[in-house]
Amino acid sequence: MLQDIGARAMGVYEYLLKGTDPRLWSYPLMGSPVNMSAILLTYIFFVLVAGPRFMANRKPFQLKEAMITYNFSMVALNAFIVYEFLMSGWATTYTWRCDAVDYSDSPQGLRMVRVAWLFLFSKFIELLDTVFFVLRKKHGQITFLHVFHHSFMPWTWWWGVSLAPGGIGSFHAMVNCVVHVIMYSYYGLSAAGPRFQKFLWWKKYMTAIQLVQFVMVSLHVTQYYFMDSCDYQVPLFIHLIWMYGTFFFVLFSNFWYQAYVKGKRLPKQDSKPGLNGKANGTTMVANGKHHKKGNSNGTSNGSSHNENGSAHGGKMKKS
Repeated sequence: MLQDIGARAMGVYEYLLKGTDPRLWSYPLMGSPVNMSAILLTYIFFVLVAGPRFMANRKPFQLKEAMITYNFSMVALNAFIVYEFLMSGWATTYTWRCDAVDYSDSPQGLRMVRVAWLFLFSKFIELLDTVFFVLRKKHGQITFLHVFHHSFMPWTWWWGVSLAPGGIGSFHAMVNCVVHVIMYSYYGLSAAGPRFQKFLWWKKYMTAIQLVQFVMVSLHVTQYYFMDSCDYQVPLFIHLIWMYGTFFFVLFSNFWYQAYVKGKRLPKQDSKPGLNGKANGTTMVANGKHHKKGNSNGTSNGSSHNENGSAHGGKMKKS
């Protein structure tokens, strides 16, 4: 019986590999899912086992300069990805309704392939978010949902990009990068220190921006169910994207309710200075009021946050 299951699983695997877009085979990590799976497994091992053991008897690293550079580099990268998505179809030839994948070798089709791969590759760069958590001993931020999002989502996106680089299924990737431009800007300014806190009055609205993202993604793919016909080549991705948008909308709505309506996760006032005076006294915005929170020299992105519906201390999440 186990042999039958293994044989069927291998058959499905080989079938999926045959369906991958050959235009992507020469790109890093795209020859097979083995290398990217190994990277993600190594990531999980590091953040859950090796990293905490390495840091057990060490003081947290002070990574202010590295975090500032990282965050603003991610702003530039995500802005470039958004631009390329627009120029590859969304601002040129796409109808914003049922847009099929262009599998040709046309300049437009190849440009979409490049930006789809770059979006996927950016998710592997974002694994550094958690590495910063580990090196700065922010173990409370390394939740199951955070690790799940950073590991499982890139794994699924690898298949999405390999099988269908572009079309209606790429809308959520473009919107996600728009949100990341805003969020990494916040994290970079937050990591830069107290003198920039006056520019971060809009923190509370970050969750609202994320909610809008999930609504836009879900509504965009929902129109598929009301079309008489649609030529998009991989309908399964439509269903998965709809589930993704709806699921995270529920999680982030719960965060908004808990943090800003019930106030359970609002940051407590703490006027004590933090270690080394670095980026301490970071202003946290809650219900329009500024509360000083000590030792808030960011997290992986300059602000303590968790992903996918989990947050502590009223701190912002990233999607």
